[in-house]
Amino acid sequence: MTGAALLAITWLIGQASGISAAVFFFLLLVLPWWTLQSYDAYRPSTETMSAPQTTGLRHTLRTAWAHAHDIRYLGALFLLTALTDLFIIVANPSYALTVFCMKPTGVAGLFAKTQSPTLHLLIGYGFMRLRRWSLLLYLAYAAFGLLNATANYACFGYGRVRTAFLLTLIAFTAYIVWRRQGFRSAATPRPRL
Repeated sequence: MTGAALLAITWLIGQASGISAAVFFFLLLVLPWWTLQSYDAYRPSTETMSAPQTTGLRHTLRTAWAHAHDIRYLGALFLLTALTDLFIIVANPSYALTVFCMKPTGVAGLFAKTQSPTLHLLIGYGFMRLRRWSLLLYLAYAAFGLLNATANYACFGYGRVRTAFLLTLIAFTAYIVWRRQGFRSAATPRPRL
């Protein structure tokens, strides 16, 4: 029932604000909800003499939180954006990425374009494995993104995509900093799922 309501809300958002807003809502709320539902459905219940049966959505949420599955989900989104960035570069070779109010060309332009899918791939992999180095790489990349978006905002003014990027970057970075304890060093043993 909740999944159907979320899909209906996604459709309404698409009608009111366009497909981009609907995809954004779907990836950030609907898909994680379905993922949690699936995780809950296929997670084995454990019942012992000392502990009652551990099933239900509340226990699933606690388990997902304890194992940092939310960070892993964000890692999967980074891997998806690496693929979409790469597709954009290949499909539109003349596309020039704006970096600090400039659109570099030649080798510098190619480097500016390819850094995005490369870093998204590295961050996504690190988030999926909960590696502390990926947290540091993300924070450096987020600082660059914040400075770049602010400079582009100052040069070009308001833009819907620019504004959405800036706001979501701030929100995601705040969330990741809040959840930083979910990352671990390579020497830390992995918890059992």
